[in-house]
Amino acid sequence: MSDVAIIPGFEGVSQPSDPVELAWAFPAVDPGLAPLGGRIMVQLRRTKKKQGRIVLIEETREAEKWNGQIAKVIGIGPLAFKNRDTMAPWPEGSWVEVGDFIRVPKWGGDRWERPVALDEDPALFVVISDHEVISKVTCDPLSFKAFV
Repeated sequence: MSDVAIIPGFEGVSQPSDPVELAWAFPAVDPGLAPLGGRIMVQLRRTKKKQGRIVLIEETREAEKWNGQIAKVIGIGPLAFKNRDTMAPWPEGSWVEVGDFIRVPKWGGDRWERPVALDEDPALFVVISDHEVISKVTCDPLSFKAFV
C-alpha cells in the first residue's frame, strides 16, 4: 500500500439545526455596516468556550474565532451577482440569498466584531466579494467541523 497523506475533510449531517444552538451561533446583531457594490456581508459562526468537557484556552478560541468558514448571509450589495459592465444579472443568477448559510474563505475580507447584548462573546462579521463564495451549505450549518 502507498503512504498517501489523508486530506482533512468536512463533516456535515442532514438533520435540522437545533434552533437554540443556531440562535447562539448566529445571534441577531446589527453589524453597523451595509455592503456596497458587488460585496456580500456574512456573519461567521461563533465558537464556544468548551468543546465537550474541554475548556478551550483564550489563544485557541481566538484562533478558531477568525478561522470559521461557515457563515450566514446577512446582506448583499446592489451590484452582487451582476455583470459590472452591463449591470445585467449573471446568467446563472444569484448564488445565494440573505439567510443562506455558506462557506467563505478562511482568510481575507474585511472582518470586524460587534457586541452581543448580555453576552461576552461578540458576533463576527466579514464582507467578501460575490465571486469569493465557496459553496452553499445544504445541511445543518452547525454540524460542520471546518477548522482544517
